[in-house]
Amino acid sequence: MDATCWDVADSPANEAAFGRPGNSRGHDKSCFPQVRMACLIEVGTHLVLDAELAGCRTGEVTLVNRLPRSCGPGQLILADREFLGVPLWRAFTSSGADLLWRVPANRVLPVDRMLRDGSWLSRIHAAGDRTHTDPVTVRVVAYQLHGTGRAAEDYRLVTTLSDARRYPAHQLAALYQERWEAEAVFAELKTHQRGGRTVLSSKTPDGVVQQIWAHLLVHHALRELMARTAATRGLDADRISFTETLRSARRSVTVTPGSFSP
Repeated sequence: MDATCWDVADSPANEAAFGRPGNSRGHDKSCFPQVRMACLIEVGTHLVLDAELAGCRTGEVTLVNRLPRSCGPGQLILADREFLGVPLWRAFTSSGADLLWRVPANRVLPVDRMLRDGSWLSRIHAAGDRTHTDPVTVRVVAYQLHGTGRAAEDYRLVTTLSDARRYPAHQLAALYQERWEAEAVFAELKTHQRGGRTVLSSKTPDGVVQQIWAHLLVHHALRELMARTAATRGLDADRISFTETLRSARRSVTVTPGSFSP
């Protein structure tokens, strides 16, 4: 799961509905109002399984808190460090899904029991649990990332997968990098499909929401087509080009209208 923002047309209605973020270069506001979008993405196929939209004044955690409705047993949810918190953790685990989330650098994770692969069992507490009487037990995986052209960076992950024999720490560390597939999905949606530096054109909030859902539905249709094609050819879905699929779909709509169903 991850979140991103869409620039939308600069109109009074859109600004009132969605807000306008500040400008880091001064006290001015940014050029366009923005819509924040949180998504649940299947990393293997790049399919967007669920999404929530709100104005930029709504935080990512608030939006993500609505996504456990689409989670369940057999899923492993990956998330970055800004999402780690006991209420959100419990919301997702109550769905039956397992979790593998990065930990903020300042989070203290005491060693309750060291495991065979160097990971350990620890506990986290909600911000409001000042007496530390209602902890959540987690397994901690710590490692360093080399070969990035920078100094080795320390990573810590927490997970519900507590069996070190069945889920070795090195496999979980290698798996976590798949979280960055979400950035590729946002690039497919906002750069290749919508168009780079393109602002959503509708000047009304209802129209903006409609446009975003239209982009999500078209992206889902393209990715579903790619997944089915990969399965029939015995390929990994990553081996099929999204941009080539998008161009083919556009040509089919232009040359033979109706061949690509909405």
